[in-house]
Amino acid sequence: MLEEIQDRRVRVKVFDRIRRLGEDPEKQGKPLVDELSGFRSIRAVGQRYRIVYKVYGDVVEVLVVGAGLRREGSKSDIYSRMAKLLGKG
Repeated sequence: MLEEIQDRRVRVKVFDRIRRLGEDPEKQGKPLVDELSGFRSIRAVGQRYRIVYKVYGDVVEVLVVGAGLRREGSKSDIYSRMAKLLGKG
């Protein structure tokens, strides 16, 4: 999904935001509900992009499972794509 981001500057900003998840990831973003419960989402690049991730255990291990644009109601919406990818939508 990150490779799909054409604008190199935007891609770098998304990567930077992902790197910052290494510090207190459970205090960042918000918990997701319904078919994506157990995952968290954080905004990036001027609120347009979302990074979907999961935090494991006491040792900080963050698994980023997707990143993309929030387009409510669209098949290309990051949350719709993640639900489909995870077999929950």
